[in-house]
Amino acid sequence: MQSALKVAAKGVAYRSPALLQRSLSWLAQQHTCRSGKLGRRSNNRVQPVLRHFVQPSAVVSAPVVEKQDQMAAPQTIYRKDYTPTPYLIKHVYLEFLLNEDSTHVISRLSMLPNYGSASAPPILELDGRKDIKLLTVKVAGKELQPSEYDLTEKLLTLSKLPKGEFEVEIKENTSLEGLYKSGGNFCTQCEAEGFRGITYFLDRPDVMAKYTTRIEADAKSYPVLLSNGNLLEQGSLEGGRHFAVWEDPFVKPCYLFALVAGDLAVREDSFKTMSGRTVTLRIYTRAKDIDRVAWAMESLKRAMKWDEDTFGLEYDLDLFNIVAVDDFNMGAMENKSLNIFNSRLVIASPSTSTDMDYSRVEGVVGHEYFHNWTGNRVTCRDWFQLTLKEGLTVFRDQEFSADLNSRPVKRIEDVMRLRTAQFVEDAGSMAHPIRPDSYIKMDNFYTLTVYEKGAEIVRLYQTLLGKDGFRKGMDLYFKRHDGQAVTCDDFRNAMADANGQDLSAFAAWYAQAGTPHVKIAASYNAANRTYTVKASQQTLPSPGQSEKGPVPIPVAVGLLGQDGTELPLNLKGESAEPATTKVLLLTEKEQEFVFTEVSEKPVPSLLRDFSAPVKLEVEGQTEDELVFLLAHDKDAFCRWEAGQRLLRSLLTSLYTSASASKEAKLEDRLSAAGAVPDKIVAAIGAVLSDKELDGAFVAAAISLPAAAELIGSIPNIDPVLLHNVRQYLVRELAARLRPELEAAIKRNESAAGASYVPGDSKQAAQRAIKNKALSYLSALKDPQVTADLLQRTRSATNMTDQISALACLVDSESPEREIALAEFYEQWKDDGLVMLKWIALQAGSNFEGNLKNVEKLVSHPAFSITNPNACYSLFLAFLRSPVNFHAADGSGYTFIADSILKVDKINRQVASRMVSSSAFTAWKDYDVERQQMMKEQLARINAENGLSENVFEIVSKSLEG
Repeated sequence: MQSALKVAAKGVAYRSPALLQRSLSWLAQQHTCRSGKLGRRSNNRVQPVLRHFVQPSAVVSAPVVEKQDQMAAPQTIYRKDYTPTPYLIKHVYLEFLLNEDSTHVISRLSMLPNYGSASAPPILELDGRKDIKLLTVKVAGKELQPSEYDLTEKLLTLSKLPKGEFEVEIKENTSLEGLYKSGGNFCTQCEAEGFRGITYFLDRPDVMAKYTTRIEADAKSYPVLLSNGNLLEQGSLEGGRHFAVWEDPFVKPCYLFALVAGDLAVREDSFKTMSGRTVTLRIYTRAKDIDRVAWAMESLKRAMKWDEDTFGLEYDLDLFNIVAVDDFNMGAMENKSLNIFNSRLVIASPSTSTDMDYSRVEGVVGHEYFHNWTGNRVTCRDWFQLTLKEGLTVFRDQEFSADLNSRPVKRIEDVMRLRTAQFVEDAGSMAHPIRPDSYIKMDNFYTLTVYEKGAEIVRLYQTLLGKDGFRKGMDLYFKRHDGQAVTCDDFRNAMADANGQDLSAFAAWYAQAGTPHVKIAASYNAANRTYTVKASQQTLPSPGQSEKGPVPIPVAVGLLGQDGTELPLNLKGESAEPATTKVLLLTEKEQEFVFTEVSEKPVPSLLRDFSAPVKLEVEGQTEDELVFLLAHDKDAFCRWEAGQRLLRSLLTSLYTSASASKEAKLEDRLSAAGAVPDKIVAAIGAVLSDKELDGAFVAAAISLPAAAELIGSIPNIDPVLLHNVRQYLVRELAARLRPELEAAIKRNESAAGASYVPGDSKQAAQRAIKNKALSYLSALKDPQVTADLLQRTRSATNMTDQISALACLVDSESPEREIALAEFYEQWKDDGLVMLKWIALQAGSNFEGNLKNVEKLVSHPAFSITNPNACYSLFLAFLRSPVNFHAADGSGYTFIADSILKVDKINRQVASRMVSSSAFTAWKDYDVERQQMMKEQLARINAENGLSENVFEIVSKSLEG
């Protein structure tokens, strides 16, 4: 699944929060079904039949349960307590009788003992939810009386071997888990633990079974009936109803189960696999959106071809379906053969979608497809192993996007996301390893750490073993574990065994939270012609982990001569052929590496391609060296990083000067600190004017480091002051580089008039640098520029240019701001996805006093608090406004706390994401006044009666941290 953060995953992706699933290889076995009955019985297996009742359209009311759980307080689950389940499930037969006012679900389970020669366990516990109403239970054909089973809010406990039927009533599922309705259509979301909201079950990923699903519904209201696998049978019934029977030929955990029933349009295509099979591809959406799924279909075919070419992985069924729904907590879900997507990650057109939207669609479609092998064919044993499938699949989707587009720009984007969000998570109260040791709610661990940092740990293997070695490891992984639920250790062992290497030290990356800090000191000995690199590492304490040991860190190094050429590298003690990049493996707290036959004093290019997820400090690195690297480094990441280091240092210096005295006006304080150095302005200008560089790279290279990269490095920071310092630097650069910025706009203007071609990286690069230059000029508040921006919102031929021009206006106090927002609304008010952009731009504005406008947006017709996308667009955007969220009077904190409490009663997953995305979890990083105000709001949330476990876990840990 992709995290909604990645979507922004993501993931978070996303990665997907979302950013936020999986499938396996299945055992084939014939079953017959007729009138809701499943044939075949055996004396050596138990077949409990579970019948329950769902009310998807009812108003949420008090749960109907037999008795209350004995432990009402949230319970912590620990990885160390994992034990195999005493029973497995061989086959699941599900029958859904869908109606408007109620839905019956019948579940028959073929149980298999899993306790070996030990005595049979006295009970079988099946997971459920308080909003399931149990009607009947049969074991071995015998209907049980209520006195013969134990029922609580979360468990159905059978004291006899279960084999029979029972019915369950599920009221409207406002959490968007299990079975629910979106836009009038039924759909499911079962990862991580949503299947228990459909029926009582062994809801854990290591219980894998073959599924047969029969769906019955009104033919007019729900003409499309979908589930996993192959369509076995369909037909008409009396009373205008119809049915469909689906069978998945592979075993899978229940979190990969999917069902969709609704009135949907379909776009169909096909793909011929490398073995010559033809796979039918279908994308389902609402009828009005079906003309906007062509790019998603193209992205799917590209992903299928890439996986065959890169990893030799072929799709294993003859049908692949994607369904787009509006109400979805995650980015997408990789259910076997039936992927369910957040509509914003499927639907795209030039007039309504930006270049970033197109990129996200491509990446997330690829991500979910790649899960067919890394997550479905091989899945995780337990939820603590989540990064096994998510980190690996994020790495695969990153490589896919890099191969099809600009690899350097993609790498920079991924690193920026890691630094601005995951590093912050690593330093906060919710810091956790990529394989956590405990959790209260698994929903809270679909995090950037598990996804994005997890992907970086996978990349470490490729950096050390090379692409060929990594491919050998992947091949062995699938050969050993196809059709199994396994652990992160199994993946690491496959990489090690395939390459004949000891990789046991990499276990530390899975167990240790925090971002390692690497320091490098280098020196040149002209007499001996040697260059010595002294490296050290340290990881700071985090909640629950006060002592941190070293982890293996690959540091890719290059050395540049004085003319900018790359010097051949000979590492002392190594017999390999000289190369221009060497990977130094730092495994201890301190190590020394010596390069020999170095002909001149070099300028080091360090951590090339961001070879490890660390914070790097280079002792003695001068401003001149950084300017030199920005101009000459052959490694695109290090070239970009040199500019970022220059700008981070300058921002820190300006902030320090501005905070020293708060009596004078900010502009006067900053001016007194000295002008922005000419050499930095010239270096930025040289990159801006370089016609040979990729425009997307230029746009990234001239962008200021995000505020999140400085928060945490400057103690007790004032976030509003930091914002004002950043704006000052933007204005200074814009004023001094105005000719170069205007020339860049003119040079790249042709992209605006050209016919938009999805996936055309050259066009997208032109738009990227043009719109970045416009954003700089808009900071000057020049009436001529402002008028030009308004005109651009009106004349733009694609959404990328239109929304970029509007974004430049939202912070201004000009009349053009209100005119542009009003006109944009009138143009797009009937398109819900475009309205999300309109909402997000206004909510994230740093226009002082904007909170009043945001409060009005909450009651605006374009906003619905029950829609996750709307909540993310409004509340998460507001969190990114330092001026208004961090307002000195605390009003922004109060607003968000109020909103969290309101959303928590509607959708606990969205509410928990609001908490984890806010500065509340990192309150210690801010000035004393803001610390106190944030803690007060956390305490107020924590004291709320009926607070969800999702929000409680994050808030309580934040208060402790």
